[in-house]
Amino acid sequence: MPKMSAAMIAERVYDHAVKNYEKGGWDVIVECWTVEDIVDHMDKYGITTLKGAMSSFGATADVWADRQADARNSAF
Repeated sequence: MPKMSAAMIAERVYDHAVKNYEKGGWDVIVECWTVEDIVDHMDKYGITTLKGAMSSFGATADVWADRQADARNSAF
């Protein structure tokens, strides 16, 4: 299998976020990141694989999922 470019990986991450918009914080990736932003993040942190990118953005989505759950469950 040929190596994927950073742009191709970023597109896959973004597509995953769109498909999982209602699940676990991925909506934040769709709403706040562009494909170009994802590429920039990958370049900044030396991420060169789809697995690495999914891990990084999955962790970001998880943080937001926790924040969203806290907001839903907080009592005023």
